[in-house]
Amino acid sequence: MKKVIVSVTNDLVTDRRVDKTCQTLLKSGFDVTLAGRRKTDSLTLEKRNYRTHRFRLLFEKGPFFYAEYNIRLFFYLLSQKVQLLVSNDLDTLLPNFLVSKLKRIPLVYDSHEYYTQTPELVHRKRVQQVWKRIEKWIFPRLTDIITVNESIAGLYRNEYKKKIKVIRNIPPQLKPVVLKSKQELGIPENKKIILLQGAGINMQRGAEEAVEAMQYVENAILLIIGGGDVIEKLKEQVQKLKLQDKVLFIPKQPLDSLIHYTLHADIGLTLDKDTNINYRFSLPNKLFDYIHAGVPVLASRLPEIEKIISNYHIGTFIENHEPTHIAEKINFMLTNTEEYQRWKNNLPKAAHNLNWEEEEKIAMEIYAKYK
Repeated sequence: MKKVIVSVTNDLVTDRRVDKTCQTLLKSGFDVTLAGRRKTDSLTLEKRNYRTHRFRLLFEKGPFFYAEYNIRLFFYLLSQKVQLLVSNDLDTLLPNFLVSKLKRIPLVYDSHEYYTQTPELVHRKRVQQVWKRIEKWIFPRLTDIITVNESIAGLYRNEYKKKIKVIRNIPPQLKPVVLKSKQELGIPENKKIILLQGAGINMQRGAEEAVEAMQYVENAILLIIGGGDVIEKLKEQVQKLKLQDKVLFIPKQPLDSLIHYTLHADIGLTLDKDTNINYRFSLPNKLFDYIHAGVPVLASRLPEIEKIISNYHIGTFIENHEPTHIAEKINFMLTNTEEYQRWKNNLPKAAHNLNWEEEEKIAMEIYAKYK
């Protein structure tokens, strides 16, 4: 059985795309190891049906983190007997590429976003240039390249004239679960649930405005589940606006736990702003989580998201990020029972068509070449 190492810079627990990739590789007949990192605040990694390797690092962010991780990953990959490498995102590509050349083994590159235009880089030109140089050197030399939607694939095709495969980050069909009650989960039983979930609740994703909007929404609670660089700011905002009874924070949850919260939601929010190319063409995990859980969606009108919501008629859009406007849309969704029921009725069809079982067929075609 051929061995494959899948590498990513995160802590593995909440990254469902790489987990799905590993499951697909297992189905394809590979011996799989997933390499990532373990942070001081990382959740315990649940038992997986493939091996995992988590680096403990001296640095957890900034240039020293990326330098340390890439060096550690390079020597780890170099020391392994491996027949295929799968690199997730630009921040793991350099060590994977070098080892693939040194050991003459194939490399598959899976770009989860248009990395050099992420908000963390667009205003840090020197850092952005470093990553862009790495991308420009390696990208034209790659054979198998995957990304998450057609818009980002189009950007890469135009720039590098390479064939790009699209595999959207869609969850598998939802398996039946014994649903925990709201009481068991510690969430109010007598209020509507507006949900914002994700591992990257960061700047420019509409979270601050969603919190402010709760000033104008009654008989509902905003449930924020996950992590990100604005969580502490949001908590300060809640204190300042005295919204403690309207906004509830839940820390990052393992995959099997998160679904219980999502299934109780009445509205799912995805409010990314069109402030950079990466957000403009985002197709976030949470959109599909809401769909599979049967939750109507309130979204910003971004191209990839709009296509899905409009095609299946499973929610509505905000036209701007003014908190009063967001509140108006939330109140409309919660009080217009006829329209709400239409969205609910359409969600099962969307979930039936949008699932990993369909998406992974493309991945299996790619990996079949290396069995």
